[in-house]
Amino acid sequence: MKLNLPEKLYYSIGEVAKAFDVNTSLIRYWEQEFPIIKPKKNKKGNRYFTPNDLQNLQIIYHLVKEKGYTLDGARVALTTNSKISETVSMIDRLQYVKAELLKLKDSLD
Repeated sequence: MKLNLPEKLYYSIGEVAKAFDVNTSLIRYWEQEFPIIKPKKNKKGNRYFTPNDLQNLQIIYHLVKEKGYTLDGARVALTTNSKISETVSMIDRLQYVKAELLKLKDSLD
């Protein structure tokens, strides 16, 4: 899943939810369920996510939404499988290559 976000130090919860096409309540819920997600909070309590948090959210999204893991299963997979982040990044690269090849195929027709 390619996130369409500009390069920034911090992202609001609305930007993150829109990038993943989910509700902000799901992001807040995942924050409670997975200790690897630790957004910064200002005095008002607004959450600001770092690029590292986005990578962790992308892994969780992949496990839960794309692979169909339960939350407990995703939590176990994150703790036991150290190469899960490499797998997710490889899937992203392959999806990008596929999209580029399809564009090339369409331009040839």
